[in-house]
Amino acid sequence: MIQELEKKGVLVPDQIKDLLNNARKVHYFNTTDELVDASTNGAENSSFEVKYDVPGKGEYVEAVVHRVTNGISANYTEPYMRRRDPGTMAIADDKPTDKEKFKDVFGYDFSKLRDETFDWLKDQELAVFFYYAGNFPVGIGGIAIAPANAGFFALGLAFLQRIIPINNMPKGFRIDSAIYVAPPFRHTHFNGKQKVIHNRLDGLHELFSYNLYPGPSAKKGLYGVLLSRGEDEGWVTTHCSTVQVISPYDNSTTFMHEGASGGGKSEMLQLIPRETNGQVLIGRNMVTGEERLMNIQLFCMFNPVTDDMALCHPSYQKGNGKLTAADAENGWFIRVDGIKEYGDDPFLEKITINPPEPLLFLNVDTKPNGTALVWNHTMDEPGKRCPNPRVILPRHIVPNVVNKPVTIDVRSFGVRTPPCSKENPTYGIVGLFHILPPALAWLWRLVSPRGHANPSIVGTGSMDSEGVGSYWPFATGKRVHHANLLLEQIISTPRVRYTLAPNQHVGVWKVGFKPQMLMREYLTRRGNAKLSSDQYQPARCALLGYELNFLTIEGNKIPSRFLKVYKQIEVGEEGYDKGAEMLYDFFRKELPQYLTPDLLPLGRKIIEACLNGASVEQYNDLLPMEYKYAFFKKNK
Repeated sequence: MIQELEKKGVLVPDQIKDLLNNARKVHYFNTTDELVDASTNGAENSSFEVKYDVPGKGEYVEAVVHRVTNGISANYTEPYMRRRDPGTMAIADDKPTDKEKFKDVFGYDFSKLRDETFDWLKDQELAVFFYYAGNFPVGIGGIAIAPANAGFFALGLAFLQRIIPINNMPKGFRIDSAIYVAPPFRHTHFNGKQKVIHNRLDGLHELFSYNLYPGPSAKKGLYGVLLSRGEDEGWVTTHCSTVQVISPYDNSTTFMHEGASGGGKSEMLQLIPRETNGQVLIGRNMVTGEERLMNIQLFCMFNPVTDDMALCHPSYQKGNGKLTAADAENGWFIRVDGIKEYGDDPFLEKITINPPEPLLFLNVDTKPNGTALVWNHTMDEPGKRCPNPRVILPRHIVPNVVNKPVTIDVRSFGVRTPPCSKENPTYGIVGLFHILPPALAWLWRLVSPRGHANPSIVGTGSMDSEGVGSYWPFATGKRVHHANLLLEQIISTPRVRYTLAPNQHVGVWKVGFKPQMLMREYLTRRGNAKLSSDQYQPARCALLGYELNFLTIEGNKIPSRFLKVYKQIEVGEEGYDKGAEMLYDFFRKELPQYLTPDLLPLGRKIIEACLNGASVEQYNDLLPMEYKYAFFKKNK
């Protein structure tokens, strides 16, 4: 195989040659169908345990895999392994980074563990295939090397990143990255914790995955590889979903929705759920039980573009004042915790129950040869559902998916917000949606609050930060370099509009993901029409940019208590202002770390203005919305 690759001009690094030539046995895969069969150790098996001999522990079962009518279903034996641990990353090399160094954390050089990992892999039967992370030719080629019994993990990786058949490699393919999978090492070296180690060699970015949950390695780990390439070359892979939306009046608007894990990226690609009577529930008051509903006869249509990652490569840009982006993934890692019963999401239910090709389900309760149903979530304990059930959808089976770069009109940012009241004030003071000046849009991306009750990761539930662009947990380099790249991106795209949308709560109202969905409906219907000057004003909390004075969607007037949280009698100005101070404290805690000599001068001015309590208009003065591209009509 190595000789065949080299005939095609694909150079195989020496350490990978040595590993493959000395392994007990190597199985090469060219298609996801082959990996489907490997997931249960053969097409004849309907159930398979992924287990390893762990010194000091004996035989340990990591996951139980079922062959089901609609694909493969894998369930981890530990609830901890069903969510991404945000502390998985460590850096093994000596290249510039703000992340934890392996040697500093564990007290020895990674080369020792690297040798142990290769020795362990050589003693296994291996599953090997080639992938492309990105959107060829923008991205990074690589090789995946995993124990053969971890076929379900390899399948997930091959869905998320494009599997490259050996006999059909595109011209110019290079092995610039490698992912090595060694599950038992989490027990023998890391006290049972998920760990992913990045080793950035010259010409090869190595990724060592010491666990079998695809989130921190096959997905976010390789996202980190793309971010490293972008940091070196001066471009960004944004953490976002992207959708082209078409109104009933044929207006078309393209949204890029960014945010930390749980910030509503996948939900931006979903239809607004209706109640049984056809109405739309805006929210439910958690104190009084009151419900506020509205009637929308026709929803906008939309074409999905990206689910979680978008390449903003220089070759895509058109120089027209807007940002152009393309999907960085081959498959979408969709969380289905919001689907509690049949009928909650007809689109996902239909495409997952009877898909055109096998899918991979994680944390979904199944029986061998049965059907995986996305509302049957695995139970972490009796009466407690796993909050992170997943399905991986190959993007090519998604109806109306867009396969080319698109131009962005609106960049929204999503924040998980807790309930807020006078008695229990919190940062849940964000209205249905806000308009952000570009400078504030940049600041929100720098702090990227992970937010309330995050279902995707193991966490404390506090208002932690995911940092620059909300992708900082996956980046390997310098924080300030990414801050500069994001600011330069905003400066160079003055025609893009910026919004902020909460999810889960608006004050004491439980709203789910309705705010961003209603924003999508409203702004698409308006098209290029500007807001009138009396429709907005600076928010009571300047960090929220402009708040809306009124909002009407298809004849439905949205009550002002959803637009200005201090209008809610359960919150009032007192509760709102205490929540605003919590928000300011969070910004004051997170922003000073960017004030290094490498920060762009304009970035320094914006951060210092925030730390000094700037007004909304002061943010506008620092980075104006250009007059001919302005979102608002300014009264002269």
